[in-house]
Amino acid sequence: MATSRVPVEGGQLEVVTSGSGPGVVVVHGSGVAATDYERLAAALSARATVHLYTRRGRAGGPPIPTPYRVEDDVADLAAVLARTGATAAFGHSYGGYVVLRAALAGVSGLAAFALYDATVPVDGLLPSAFLAPMADAVDRGDLALAFAWLSQGLQTAGALSSLPIRAQTFLGRGFLATPIGRRMGAMFPSIVAEGRAAFADDGPAARYAAVTVPTLLATGARSPAYLGRAADALAAQLPGARRLVLPRASHNAPNIARPSFVAPFTAFLTEHARPA
Repeated sequence: MATSRVPVEGGQLEVVTSGSGPGVVVVHGSGVAATDYERLAAALSARATVHLYTRRGRAGGPPIPTPYRVEDDVADLAAVLARTGATAAFGHSYGGYVVLRAALAGVSGLAAFALYDATVPVDGLLPSAFLAPMADAVDRGDLALAFAWLSQGLQTAGALSSLPIRAQTFLGRGFLATPIGRRMGAMFPSIVAEGRAAFADDGPAARYAAVTVPTLLATGARSPAYLGRAADALAAQLPGARRLVLPRASHNAPNIARPSFVAPFTAFLTEHARPA
């Protein structure tokens, strides 16, 4: 395992590299950082050279510019691809949106990519009503209430996401008192900034029809239904897309990285990525 730094506008990105074989860059979602994907990186590194980095707005990374634009994350991904020589990417949740936007922008060297539960705003399919009250709660410093709106809005916590806001706020206070919760709470401003940029970019799935490289669009059978509908809409437009639903997998499956989950991504990415 090796650590390097990639210069980008406003700072540097720390990239942790492991394994050998075709190069794959892992792009994480919102509310998390590179450390949450160490199990996935370890599993993929059995057959690939895996590059894992923490995006902007998290501890150890450059700050998010004001105003934030997804193009900032796309430029960072392009810099990591160029420096490492990797030709494939794995994107989870908001990270999947970053990867797809990079492909649409024609970022050099990106020959294939796999997305899992990608939060790509197309055809008005993603829920957005939660963002305004969440942003207001963040501005007032009420992180427990912000957590409640996020959980209820995105429905990524299973049955707990269906609880009333007051109950979710109570649970949020307990969660935010834990080390993991405090780390996530510190990322709430980044989540709001990314959410605003993404929802402002909502449009027809057909805009991504120009992306022709091999693409795996995967969702979990236990993930929120809207993610599957968005993936279906994209799969109908991307000429090189393959659609996959993983049984018993929930939204956080990449962070758990069970062998049955990782296997199809390893096979796809190593098949289509070129050796570095």
